[in-house]
Amino acid sequence: MLRQSLRPARLLGTRSWSVSTPATRMSLGRQNSHRIMSNGLCRLYSASEATRESHSPENHLTRSDGISSIIRQDHREIERYYSKIVDSNDPDTQRRYQNAFVWELTRHSIAEELVVYPSLETGVNDGKVMADKDRSEHQVTKDQLYRFQNMNPEDKDFIPTLETLMKDLRMHIKEEEEHDLVKLEEALLPAKSRDMAEQFDMIKAFTPTRSHPGAPNKPPFETAVGLMTAPLDKLRDMFRAWPDESGHKPPSGGAAR
Repeated sequence: MLRQSLRPARLLGTRSWSVSTPATRMSLGRQNSHRIMSNGLCRLYSASEATRESHSPENHLTRSDGISSIIRQDHREIERYYSKIVDSNDPDTQRRYQNAFVWELTRHSIAEELVVYPSLETGVNDGKVMADKDRSEHQVTKDQLYRFQNMNPEDKDFIPTLETLMKDLRMHIKEEEEHDLVKLEEALLPAKSRDMAEQFDMIKAFTPTRSHPGAPNKPPFETAVGLMTAPLDKLRDMFRAWPDESGHKPPSGGAAR
């Protein structure tokens, strides 16, 4: 694997990356998806809201965090929410962590599709095959998550549905951490990996927060649909119940249902 040099560029006020190799130059932002998402959604939300979420405790990046590190952090947080649900017998606690689980997994998946997978496609050997497989697995997760997010903790299939989702998701996480991200990091200089992590974290502040399995999973159409669905999701988040933990709910979230 050739170590590639990525050159930051400024376009529409946000970062993108281009990859230079001896053989070819490839745009890591081929569809410009993360740029469109960042600019379009920023028009819908105030700068202060974006700042609050991107600087919440669980989203804080250190100088050493690269894209693999921030993705692994998300994976551990998703697993923690899952454990909180299945280890509790209290419906109110389960509801709160159900909302947190859906919120985190939805945002994480979309950010991967807009930042990580285009980079895999253009910057890694056989990266398009990896990205297509990952998107296919994401679609299965979105379908399962959509069903789960509309269930009540009292439903008899509440825990079995979540367990089925996590069984498939754990396989995806394992392959992503042990293979896809390794290949991606081999193609990135450390500084550029950190740049991608920052972009990934920022985009999560503006994506939809509930599963919409019928939405496109590739830019630019995923970006356009996100622009339409995110405001409604965020409005409804204001009336959902969230875990009583600092930093583990949307900035505008409150306890209701």
